[in-house]
Order: sequence, then structure tokens, then C-alpha cells
Amino acid sequence: MDRTRKITSVTLWGAVANMLLCIFKMAAGIVGRSSAMIADAIHSLSDLFSDVIVLVMVRIAAKGRDVSHDYGHGKFETLATAIISLILLVVGGRLMAGAVGNIHTVVKGGQLPQPGKIAFWAAIASIAVKEFLYHWTAHTGREAGSDTIIANAWHHRSDALSSVGSAAGIGGAILFGGKWTVLDPIVGGIISIIIIVVAVRMMIPALNELTEASLPEETEKEISGILLSVNGISDAHALKTRKAGPDIIIDVHIVVDPEMTVAKAHDLTDIAETALKKKFGEGTQISIHVEPDINSK
Repeated sequence: MDRTRKITSVTLWGAVANMLLCIFKMAAGIVGRSSAMIADAIHSLSDLFSDVIVLVMVRIAAKGRDVSHDYGHGKFETLATAIISLILLVVGGRLMAGAVGNIHTVVKGGQLPQPGKIAFWAAIASIAVKEFLYHWTAHTGREAGSDTIIANAWHHRSDALSSVGSAAGIGGAILFGGKWTVLDPIVGGIISIIIIVVAVRMMIPALNELTEASLPEETEKEISGILLSVNGISDAHALKTRKAGPDIIIDVHIVVDPEMTVAKAHDLTDIAETALKKKFGEGTQISIHVEPDINSK
């Protein structure tokens, strides 16, 4: 199964699971009188939106080069990562706002409604399903080298963490009742902080890529080392690098013997490109400019 099919398969299964969970949790929240479970259902709905974004963007990213995109469509996948991170940030912020509001209600002497058991079991089912989806999706993302799929995996985990908070709050409210219902928003607030941190950590590299940030210095040194290891290349400079989705783009000048024939210089660039693609993947896009070594005489 190729990269796009793997990504599509895991995302489609995730979308189906999110749709079913959303319906189940919404029904459980209404029947069980649990505002936490209703909020959890809305969280699953946001996961469904992110699945749709992934499916659309990954399909576009897989199109490769065409007349209007000389470097391919890889950055559409990066754009999907940024959008999913933004959705996570919004979800985390809304969960935090809701948690603070409920805690404030209890502090002021109010009481949160005591939920029914169906809401508790819905939360347990959600944790099991979403944690399984997280591990499956994250494994696929690492295997495919896709930051977008890893970001979507964290969206699954954020839903699982949200359900942990719901289960803790609902369980505590059922067991103890009264003001112990405040457990739900307290745990939810802690989980929302985790979600926000994860969202920011995923968004920064995506924004760096979209704004043409260079690859890390260690990677650029490795590229230069590979070029200089080719017999006949005496220097490599003017190196420019950037990412395009799962692939990288390299522009570099190499220095060769001024007496070297054009055919021999071309052979050297082929050897260099093969070595770079062996290290960084067949999708690596390489542009090599050949210069004569003016100091060789």
C-alpha cells in the first residue's frame, strides 16, 4: 500500500469513528444530563472536521509537480498541519474557558448538575476508541513521514484526554455528588493546557515551513558532507534548503576542476543527486549549479 493510500485509509477510519462517537456522546450527554459529555461530543465533531481537511489536503499534496506548481504540492500537507494545529488551539482554548466558567460557578456557591451513568460509560468508550486511533494514526504518520498525520493523531489523543477529564468529573460527581462535580472542570482545565501546548509545538514547525525556513544547521552540514564526499567535487557553497511537505528541496553550487568536461561534470552531479536522495528520500528535489575551481591553477 502506497503512502497516500495508507494515509487515506487511517484517516477515513478515524472519520467514521469520530462521526459515530459524536452521535453517541451527544445522545449520552443529553440523556445523562452532562454538559461535559456534550462538550466532549463537540470535540469529536472538531476531530471529524480535521479528518476532512487531511483527506482533502493529502490528496492535493500527492499530485506532484504540474504546470502551476513546479515544486509540487507538498506544502498543502504542511498547510493541513497548520490548520489542524489551529483547530486544536481553539478547542483547547474553549475547553479552558468552559472549565474556568464552571469552576467560577462552584466557587460562587453554585452547583453543577449531577450526570447519569450513561455519560460516564460514554467517556470510557471514547477514551478506548480515541487512544487506539491515536496510536494507529501516529504509527502511520511516522511510517509515512507525515507531520500532518501525526498532528491529526494528536487530535485523536486530545479527544481521549478530554474524555479522561469527563470520566473523572462525571465519575466523581456520581460517587460523591454536590460540590464534587467541580472535579470535571478542574481536570478539564489541566487537559486543555496540555492540548494548547501540543498545538503550539506542532504549529511552529508548520509555520516555519510555510515561510520558507531553512533546514536545521545539522542537516545542512550533512548535505555539504555528502557533496564533498563525491570524488571530483572540491567545494560546495551557496546552499539553500527548505521543506515541501514530506520532501526537502536543495539548491547548491559545487566547485570542480576547470579542465573537466561538461559530460564529466554532469556525471558528478548525477552521483551527488543519487547520494542525497539515498539519504533524504527519492522525493528530494535537487538543483546543482557547477562552477570551475579558479584556485586550482
